[in-house]
Amino acid sequence: MLAATGSYAPTLGLDAPSQAVETTTPRVLSILSGVLERLVARNDRLLASRRFEAGKSLKGFHGVRAPAISLPKYLERIYKYTGCSPACFVVGYVYIDRLVHRHPDSLVVSLNVHRLLVTSVMVASKVLDDVHYNNAFYARVGGVSNVELNRLEIELLFLLDFGVVVSSGVFESYCLHLEREVLINGLEGMNRIDKALALPNIGLEHVPEIPVGNTTAKGSNASSPPPDKLED
Repeated sequence: MLAATGSYAPTLGLDAPSQAVETTTPRVLSILSGVLERLVARNDRLLASRRFEAGKSLKGFHGVRAPAISLPKYLERIYKYTGCSPACFVVGYVYIDRLVHRHPDSLVVSLNVHRLLVTSVMVASKVLDDVHYNNAFYARVGGVSNVELNRLEIELLFLLDFGVVVSSGVFESYCLHLEREVLINGLEGMNRIDKALALPNIGLEHVPEIPVGNTTAKGSNASSPPPDKLED
């Protein structure tokens, strides 16, 4: 697994999963959310100033409005309920970075970043993790329909030309890049080293809905209605 490679991975909280159940969020999620929030804020300003036209390549990931849930909460939600290894978030970020380099006419903005994240992390979990949830579960966690997530997965794979393999060297370079982001931008609360979580199996009925117009998740039970979708 890539989670154990490189000298920078442990400082991002990418240690091998422990046997005990932890309650802390891996450091890498906080770093990624900070990096992506700054990227999205910059790109949203570019679009608003009409200095850059939105390209067509990532249109399939666009919604009409940005979802109410923040990026930190969204990443925490994916991690909490899917139990994927923290390395999946780094590899998911690699996929997103590959997209913007392959398709420079398109920007990662508030209208598409959530769908890009859940799709990229899901694909990464299939590549990295020995055990992972299926698309239906990721769809429930991500606040999209199963049909839509299936479509987004195919869209992502074709945009990447099915280039989903990430070498240990590339993985290490992205970990280094994220570490530099901490030093350069002084991300708040980044002086803690977290351990990867070994989460218990979570049934679909225990995943709360993503409410529309709120940034916190509500509890639910087996008889709850389907989750609210990300804004269309």
